Amino acid sequence: MVDIHSHIVYGVDDGARTLEDSLAMLNMAVDCGTTDIVATPHSDLKYAFNPTLVRDRIAELQGHMGDRIRIHRGCDFHLHFDNISHCLQDRTPYTINGKRYLMVEFAEQAIPKNIASVLRDMDHRGITPVVTHPERNALLMKRIPEMVEWVRFGCLLQVTGQSFTGRFGKSAQAHCATLMDMNMVHFVASDAHDTEWRPPDLRAAWKHVTVEYGADVARRLFVDHPRMAVAGDYIDCADPEETAQKRPWFKLW
Repeated sequence: MVDIHSHIVYGVDDGARTLEDSLAMLNMAVDCGTTDIVATPHSDLKYAFNPTLVRDRIAELQGHMGDRIRIHRGCDFHLHFDNISHCLQDRTPYTINGKRYLMVEFAEQAIPKNIASVLRDMDHRGITPVVTHPERNALLMKRIPEMVEWVRFGCLLQVTGQSFTGRFGKSAQAHCATLMDMNMVHFVASDAHDTEWRPPDLRAAWKHVTVEYGADVARRLFVDHPRMAVAGDYIDCADPEETAQKRPWFKLW
């Protein structure tokens, strides 16, 4: 599996605190079947994003891990004015591996009225916004028709693996099903912050998606699309549908 959202870089945000924490998370990811992981430290008003520091610590972690797992760089990007301005001038410090995909996190308190034009402008400039964990954001889930339009002009959506299994509550779990049924999920990632409460373990989510939607869908969301994002390849997605996604007539136990 390829995990495109994690907070494994120590000492830069609310994820790993120490080098030992980072290495424990990476070793857990390996043991759980992850071959590639994207380090996405927060870039917001609380946590200053330092691309040079992040790059150096990723290199340090890769040195410790060797070829057991490949670590890629990115960020958890908040849509405030300075961030947007800097990204539009130079996307490479923020996007996954400096290519086209940008992990975008929305605040839970408010969504700017002009956000569609911001996202569309990014798309026109070759930046593909990937909206992170919309199922956990009550405001976003009240604006599904708007998210449908964002996807139609080029945005993608990433849900958190643990949301499928109820870690973030019944609402988030139900929202996952809604988005899946509308063909509105393009990636599943861990959003790992530690090894206990929010670990880099996607196995339960993989099993759930395989059972409910089929092995082909699971491979697309956990392997194919994330690998394409890491490489910077264009992902061509089906148009979101209001009708339920077809599920397999059998269950895989």
